[in-house]
Amino acid sequence: MIRVCIVCEGATEVEFVKSCLVPHLLNHGVNAYPSIVQAPSGRHRGGRVTVDRLARFISHEYHAADRLTTLVDYYGFQDAEGRTRNELERDILDCVVRYAAGVDPRFVRPYVQMHEFEGLLFSDVEQFQYVLDGWDADVRQTLINIREQFQTPEDINNSRQTAPSKRILASFPDGSYSKTEHGPVIADAIGLTAIRQQCPQFDGWITMLEEWAK
Repeated sequence: MIRVCIVCEGATEVEFVKSCLVPHLLNHGVNAYPSIVQAPSGRHRGGRVTVDRLARFISHEYHAADRLTTLVDYYGFQDAEGRTRNELERDILDCVVRYAAGVDPRFVRPYVQMHEFEGLLFSDVEQFQYVLDGWDADVRQTLINIREQFQTPEDINNSRQTAPSKRILASFPDGSYSKTEHGPVIADAIGLTAIRQQCPQFDGWITMLEEWAK
């Protein structure tokens, strides 16, 4: 059994790791646990991720686990500057190697989710019914229409104003959808199998985590 630290951007991702990923990965010999990225002051500042900030946090966590990875949104990077997901992941790893002595690059695998965690929820829009106070036929059809515009849930994003979470919030009546409350519940209801079938990049990351213990 190996210990894998999954560095998360925010509370929603932390709850998703706890409820969905930890039980699954235990069956593959991986004892995963989430750690929320923090500023040097020790305070959490979600949604303000940069390559440098993430790399510094990983370097501090490196010796506490056997392996490290990340679950952060591409949408949330403050310094993406046109870089692709693969380029961001490479640059994060390069920074970690510079900041932490004795880092073995084989044991650090940054993962950037396209385009946002909430995109995964479009793997099965029927499970948005768990937003009990806002779910109705109109909301359902709106979410279906969004999903049908894109080849995969990971492709949902045209701008900061149309990121998956913004689309979800706009689909429901004001105040009825909570990212931290409903997001992990919906993901759990969908299930990892369905999410992996719909989201190839996410599936590749989970496969890598499963194989880390071999």
